[in-house]
Amino acid sequence: MVVYTVGTFDLLHVGHLALLEYCKTLGKTVAVGVASDSVVASYKPNVPVVPLEQRMEMLRALRCVDIVIPYHELEYVSGCKEVKPNIFVIGEDWGNQKHNIDVESYLHSAGGKIIQVSYNPKTSSTKIKQNVIAQTHRGKYLSQEV
Repeated sequence: MVVYTVGTFDLLHVGHLALLEYCKTLGKTVAVGVASDSVVASYKPNVPVVPLEQRMEMLRALRCVDIVIPYHELEYVSGCKEVKPNIFVIGEDWGNQKHNIDVESYLHSAGGKIIQVSYNPKTSSTKIKQNVIAQTHRGKYLSQEV
């Protein structure tokens, strides 16, 4: 059974790990689609701080991940056609945008199913970035001369 999930995976953290380990409990093969910077810029105010190739490399190093593919358009059907998932795992903020409706229709016609999961409330890449900025402004991280 193939499980597919998608995301940005910027600043890999325990929330990401919990999601990916959960995916591994659902099937034998876990495939992860990673959003390119241009895709992220189409729906978030800031692009990732970690480049796409490095985000993909980090995911490939995890034992709970078997396949890592980038996506360069905000649509998920092509990734599903590539990895042929039985289950597509999505986050709680899944809405009724065209790209979501399209993949739901595709998966339904292909006999797959969607499982929606809650985000880990303990952390997010955005919270990590905010903490780093806040600490920098409080003077905890000052540039050092070498």
